[in-house]
This record gives sequence, structure tokens and C-alpha cells, in this order.
Amino acid sequence: MRAGAGARERFTPVTLYLDDAEVRRLLRLDALIEGMRRALVEFSAGQVIQPLRAAMEMPRVSGILLLKPALTRDALVTKLVTLVPGNPARGLPTILATIVLMDPETGRTLAVMDGTWITALRTAAVSAVAAEALAPPEAAVVAMLGSGALARTHALALRAVRPVQEIRIWSRNPENVARCARETGGIAAASAEQAVRGADIVCTVTNATDPVLRGAWLKPGAFVAAVGAPRPSWRELDDAAMANLVVADSRESALKESGDVIGSGVTVYAELGEILGGMKPPPAPGRTVIFKSLGLAVEDAIAARLVYEAALAERGAQGVQGAAGGAKPHG
Repeated sequence: MRAGAGARERFTPVTLYLDDAEVRRLLRLDALIEGMRRALVEFSAGQVIQPLRAAMEMPRVSGILLLKPALTRDALVTKLVTLVPGNPARGLPTILATIVLMDPETGRTLAVMDGTWITALRTAAVSAVAAEALAPPEAAVVAMLGSGALARTHALALRAVRPVQEIRIWSRNPENVARCARETGGIAAASAEQAVRGADIVCTVTNATDPVLRGAWLKPGAFVAAVGAPRPSWRELDDAAMANLVVADSRESALKESGDVIGSGVTVYAELGEILGGMKPPPAPGRTVIFKSLGLAVEDAIAARLVYEAALAERGAQGVQGAAGGAKPHG
């Protein structure tokens, strides 16, 4: 063996593989909310390289495969995410994802991690950041249209930023509604209208392709987190709802990928990051606001980096080099 070769082998970094259970354990909501705030500001300030996501239809299962890359100052990420509406009947989440985190200086793969929980929690964290900036400070009643994983994470995240006292849950599946209500401490609503009437915050987290939220139901001054309908021909909100002030995570994505925005022909007032960064004034108090969330790759990049850094901190200096302590080497 050449002199020094053993040392080089001993300290050769390996790629970490982080499964769903480990990601859930390592990702803290408070750190994630702050990370999402930073991600949105950096995105709107032009400090992130992020092309529009590539989408491929999966006709056999009426699903979609999305490819989402992003480059930030300290992370290079690609996320593969599938949306398959029939998955709950198979005992699987509708949205499944895998994230590859790379070193932005070298391109070396640092970690491959299950991205399903990251996707669900960071989406809700972004809605929480938006609610903190755009919803009334006293907002206490939430309507949740949808009863899947995103409904659960949104209940968790909104309680972290607003004094939520009641969450009304509706979807087309009463059994799912009852289960979601039990797990989130919410109450089941008999109809979407019943859930929405009088609510301070409304979250649409459905797989709908036609509107489930009508503007006529909205309380003046309500805040709406419109999270579903990620395709140009899909809608969750009708034209009356979209006639309110519209804020988006990405103006370009909203204009090219959101059926709610495209179909209604509305103008996007601002990106959320522009408001958070002081580049645009916030809406006037009492204004009904629609936040159209498409989900940004930069959000995945910062969330994945948080998970990776937590894994390294947990393992300590020896684990950084040798991947000791529970994470499985990959490749």
C-alpha cells in the first residue's frame, strides 16, 4: 500500500441513504418553517437557479412524474416526485418522492433520501409562512378541503403560527374525513361549503381537477392556501375565488403550471418571497388573499440540507467521514 493511501481510504466520504423513518425523526418543523421563509426570499431575489419542473404523464394510472432540480448557495438537489391519485387504495401516499442531495462545488452525491415526508411537511411549512404573512393574526378557524397527508401536515404547521381553535375537514371520502379528523383533532364537515363558511383560513389540498372551492363561500378577509391542482388544466378554485388578490410562490410557475391561474386569467400580484423580502408591500388588512403554491425545488433543497446536516450532527465527526451510526451507505 502506498504511503498515505490508507488515510485517504479511511476518510473517503460516502453517500448517506436516509429512509422515511430517519427523515421524519431528523426534520424539525420550527427549523423547516424558518428555512422555507429563507428559501422563498432567496428565490424571489434571484439567488437560486431553478428551471421549471419537467412533467411526464403516467396515463395508465392517471398520474404524473415530476423532475425538480435546484441550485442554492449550499445545495444542489434533484427531486423525483410522483402523484398517483389511486395510491391510497393501495395503502400508499398519493405523493411519493426521492431527493438526491449533491455538493454544489463538486457535484458529488452527499445523500439520497426519501422525500415523501419532506414534500408533505415543507409544503405545509410554506403555507404556514404564507399564513403568518397574509392571514389575520387572530385567525382561529381553519377549513381543510382534502383529508390526506397534506391535510395532516397543514394542521400541524398552521397551529405553529396561528391560534387555531377549530379545523373543519371535508373531502369526498367520509371515512378518510373521519380518520383525518381523529388524527388532527379536527371535526368532520358534511360539505365543502359547511367547512368553508366563516373560516379564517382555507386550505385546498385535494386531487381535484374541477373546482371544489367557490368564492361565494369565502369570508371577507379570509386567507386561502391553494395547494392542489398542479397542472395547467386542473382547478381547485372557481373564478369567483380567484378574483381575489393572488400571491404565488413563483409567478412563472403559476402562469405556466397552475390551472387556477391560467383558467381564470387573473394577474399574480406578487410572489410570496417578494412580500417577505420587502420588494412588494403586503396586501391591505381585510383583503381576501389566495396563495397559489406550486411547490419549489429550492424548498426541497433547503429541507434536504436541513435533514443532512441533522444527520451529520447526530453522528458526529467520525460519522461525517464514515457514515457510522445508522445511516446506510448507498452505492
